[in-house]
Amino acid sequence: MRWKSGFVFALMLGVAAPALAQDAKPQTLEQITPEIDALFAKYQADAHIPGMVYGVVRDGKLAYVKGTGVQNLVDKSAVTADSRFRIASMTKAFTALAILKLRDDDKLRLDDLAEDHVPEMKGWVYPTKDSPRIRIRDLLHHVGGLVTDDPWGDRQQILPQADFTRMIAAGVPFSRVPQSAHEYSNYGYALLGRVIANASGMAYTDYIQRTILTPLGMTSSGFDVTKTPKAVYARGYRWENDAWSPEPEMVDGAFNAMGGMQVSANDYAKWVAFLLAAWPARDDADTGPVKRATVREMAQGLNFVTVANRIGASGAMACKQAAAYAMGWRVAQDCDLGLTLAHGGGYPGYGSHVMLMPDHGVGVFALSNRTYAGPSAPAWDSAVAMDKAGLLTGRAVPISPAVADAYAAARAAYVAGNLAPLDGKLAMNFLLDRSAANWAAEFARLKAAVGDCPTAEPLNPTGAMSATFRLNCSKGQLDGALLLAPTTPATVQALRFRVVTP
Repeated sequence: MRWKSGFVFALMLGVAAPALAQDAKPQTLEQITPEIDALFAKYQADAHIPGMVYGVVRDGKLAYVKGTGVQNLVDKSAVTADSRFRIASMTKAFTALAILKLRDDDKLRLDDLAEDHVPEMKGWVYPTKDSPRIRIRDLLHHVGGLVTDDPWGDRQQILPQADFTRMIAAGVPFSRVPQSAHEYSNYGYALLGRVIANASGMAYTDYIQRTILTPLGMTSSGFDVTKTPKAVYARGYRWENDAWSPEPEMVDGAFNAMGGMQVSANDYAKWVAFLLAAWPARDDADTGPVKRATVREMAQGLNFVTVANRIGASGAMACKQAAAYAMGWRVAQDCDLGLTLAHGGGYPGYGSHVMLMPDHGVGVFALSNRTYAGPSAPAWDSAVAMDKAGLLTGRAVPISPAVADAYAAARAAYVAGNLAPLDGKLAMNFLLDRSAANWAAEFARLKAAVGDCPTAEPLNPTGAMSATFRLNCSKGQLDGALLLAPTTPATVQALRFRVVTP
């Protein structure tokens, strides 16, 4: 049985909850790979992409990967899982995690002023006298007041570090007051690269290599594309005037922290698997290279939340997402897919996309070698296809002893028709919110509607202090939810029942 997110809260608020439906028998990933292949093949043809590789990471490994098309238009060598593509702004997640790693190591704080780590920013003139000065946190979330700069920022990749220093010292024209709204800034993430270099005492690329790439065994990943063996180099092209033309091969430079990384599918899958392994929280040994709790912190979006359609063909029909920019990730709650972390990468010669579903331990990514051809739609459509196939199984939430005890007492109270089985288990608010007499009347009303309820579906814990449940009754079914109070011992602060409408 599948319990949709938000059910417990709907019950607590006394509004209609989503219907609960029995899942069909799940398919295997192998059974739906033709559908996934068709999604990407159509996108590749429509977007005029010379070559592309895409993969599904599941259960900690690259469960499916396929290369299509060619690495370059000269020798027409085929794209494989070892072909190396630039991932553009998908680099930002590496930069964000590096900042958090430095925070963990007491090299900086997220609320430090960025100018404390990048002294050239000290002379910046802010748009108003009451403007807050930019913090490291603001740069992570794109709320530094800097202007959106995708086309300009992409061409700054080759900027020498000394020129970037002079650029910073010259100041910036602000788009808005910092901390007032989200506005995507490549310049801001380039500044984070400088923060990382100054706080760590080594070049940004060296820090990423030492703390993330090497520990994860990402031996085919890096920033210096000039050293890429031609046998695995995916050359970048643009589609213009109904023809392909090669984009300039940009060397590593000062804007690398915003989009300069190059990876293979085999390598990138290791990164995705590492991130997904941070969920759920648990007592296992934390082997790194960065703490699981720190990885999960990347999913915390700032307060500028938007309402958006899901990416892909199902977007118009699916319920709206609540989305925000977290730390190197666009984070959204999806009714079907749960928590999602996603990011695109657009770059001269390349387009890419990645989306993670931590609730299910599944990620989808795609890399292509055509300017700004980010395969976001087929990536999300593949995730929806896996969901419909029953492949997105939720991570089991353990039933805490407190929830199990309260649930048993609640069922006994229904049988008894009164609150006696819950004596000593109720929080101080419970009888203030509804009297014992009114509870007895409610039990009588429910029994008249559905009768006795001798069996139940498996209890669905929604945390260590809450659960939803379904009782199977002689004349129908009851949905229920219980919520415990933050007391020791735990007590019941809310209990709800609702007759299931056939």
